[in-house]
Formats: sequence, structure tokens, C-alpha cells
Amino acid sequence: MFFKKNDKTADMFWQEFEEQTGEKVLSRGLGKYISGWDEFDANKWNDIWGLLITTSGGFHFHHFPQVSWMTALTSFSSVKQPKEKKIFIPKDKIISAQLNKETKWWKRIFSNSAPHFVIRYNDTGSQEKRVVFEAEYKIG
Repeated sequence: MFFKKNDKTADMFWQEFEEQTGEKVLSRGLGKYISGWDEFDANKWNDIWGLLITTSGGFHFHHFPQVSWMTALTSFSSVKQPKEKKIFIPKDKIISAQLNKETKWWKRIFSNSAPHFVIRYNDTGSQEKRVVFEAEYKIG
């Protein structure tokens, strides 16, 4: 067989996620980190994919290690891809969250950018910051 069998279902994954975080998953989607998180920006991890998850406790971005034929071909890059990485912004620190997408059908045809999911939040020093993701699939 060519593919490794994985006995874990999606429902089991989300149930484990809720148990580990102690938070109810409200919505989820797939997205790509763009900018705004200091650790990611410093390491130039501007194009890593992960799960965008909103919970009763806040916002999570969860990047899993990726190995694909495309990654293997580009592995000579000077930017080292991270292993598993997470971003968490507590609910009480979030000022606003907005999904910016083109609404005019004719502009969507000629635009190649995915909707941007923008979160404004207060960091630990109460300074306002902004983190941006591309949302590839409907968050929900």
C-alpha cells in the first residue's frame, strides 16, 4: 500500500484538541501565516500553512510539520521551515477579528489573492498589534 493508514478521524482530532486546551472549538479553517507575529517574522516563516481555530478561549494558529515533494524540491532554501509551531491569542487580548475578502464577483475573477484574516490584539505590554493570515477555506 502506498499510503500510511491513519486511524484517527477528524472528529477524534477535534475532540482531543478541545480536551487538551480545555476550550470549545467555535470555528476552524485552513490558512497561511502572512505577518505580524514577532517570532515568525524574525525567522521568515511568512508562508507556512496551518489550522486557523477560534475557540471559547481565544484564537489558535497551529502549524504542523510539512513534507511534500514540493517542500523537498525547495528544501535548499536558506529559510529553514519550522517543525510544529503554534500561535495563541487569548480572547481577552483580542480587539477585533476581521475577514477581508473581495465582494464584487468581477474583481474576484481577476484577483489572485485569498481573503485575509486580520486580528488586532493587545500584547503583554498592552501595545496594539496586528497579525495577518490568508484564509484559504471558509472559516466555520
